Amino acid sequence: MRLFICGLSIIGVAAPLHMPCVLARKSFPGSARPHATRRHGHRALAYAFILLFVTPAAMVAQPQIAGLSAESSSLPDAPLPQPDVQNSTDQAFSAKRTASVSGTVQDTTGAAIPGAKVTLKLRDGTELHQVPSGPNGEFTFTRLVAGSYSVAVHANGFTPFTSAEFTLTEHQAYLATNITLSVASAITEVTVRPIEVIAAEQIKQEERQRLLGVIPNFYVSYVPDPVPMTTKQKFSLAARDTLDWTSFVGISFAAGIEQANNNFAGYGQGSAGYAKRWAAQFGDGRSSDFFGHAIFPSLFHQDPRYFYQGTGTKKSRLMHALSHAFIARGDDGHTMPNYSYLFGDMVSGALSNAYYPHANRGAKLVFTNSLLGIAGLAGSTVAQEFIGKRVTKNASTSTQPATPPPPRNSEPHAPESEHPSN
Repeated sequence: MRLFICGLSIIGVAAPLHMPCVLARKSFPGSARPHATRRHGHRALAYAFILLFVTPAAMVAQPQIAGLSAESSSLPDAPLPQPDVQNSTDQAFSAKRTASVSGTVQDTTGAAIPGAKVTLKLRDGTELHQVPSGPNGEFTFTRLVAGSYSVAVHANGFTPFTSAEFTLTEHQAYLATNITLSVASAITEVTVRPIEVIAAEQIKQEERQRLLGVIPNFYVSYVPDPVPMTTKQKFSLAARDTLDWTSFVGISFAAGIEQANNNFAGYGQGSAGYAKRWAAQFGDGRSSDFFGHAIFPSLFHQDPRYFYQGTGTKKSRLMHALSHAFIARGDDGHTMPNYSYLFGDMVSGALSNAYYPHANRGAKLVFTNSLLGIAGLAGSTVAQEFIGKRVTKNASTSTQPATPPPPRNSEPHAPESEHPSN
């Protein structure tokens, strides 16, 4: 027992005792206080028993408390205030928008160009901002982040401009220099088509023109400067005009009047006389049309059409209409004597000597028919100038003055239209 208690004292399990280990020794003979020694031994034994039962319990409780402390240290802390992440990001981003770009747009003479569209682009070409240049050509882009940019400028009448790429750093005020726009060169788009095709379209329009919607009005051009007709087209239009159904109606009516007045009495009366007069009318008209509208215009390169003026004083319009009987427009655009009508009427009159009665033949018939033809042409053109268009169905709406066009060359093509653009 003594050894056990002393061991407990040594390892520090037992509480410290205020007595030496020898108190638990046995009594020896000659001891002076045997009862005290026995009491001390009993007390030591009691302490030992207490320590044996109390100390293990204390040792078990101590780990539990330690474990509780460890567990308590692992519990989550109370929630702490969190910063506003979005506001912090915006503030940081705004703090980086400290760069700017400015400049002046001008032309090659140094003059400012106001109202130009100035675009700020990113490196990949994405348009970031666009502002118009000010009265003095100035522009400014602010609150920019650091990075690579370029400036593009567009202005009406000038060639587009794009600057070289430049890099901005934070807090940098970049000045874009040498933004100079040059005047855009005029680009003319010309659509070229064969003259024959254009003339065919114009003739097709003229063939739709009819006085009162009935009588052919094919030889009046309301386009002041039509392209010249080819020889084939001159013959085609002459045939289309002179063989129109209304011509036969007119011939029949004129032959009836001559029969009623007994003109050219050598033809006689009755159906035979009427037939001769009808044939003479037909021959006069057809020969005059082909010689004056196709054969001689092709030989002299003249245009057989009348070109409506439509504007100016009445006097100028009257002189223009009367002059057509003596002055013609050449296929090259120049004016010249109207050989086509003059020789056409003369040849037509000479041919009439072959079928008119002998009493009416001779030079007199030739010149009479020629003069009548010229007079009739002058009268018809005056009527065309002042009345014809108003009573012509499908007439062109052009009212430009009929002025001689510039000389045409012999090139096989002519421009249809020109469209200047920047």
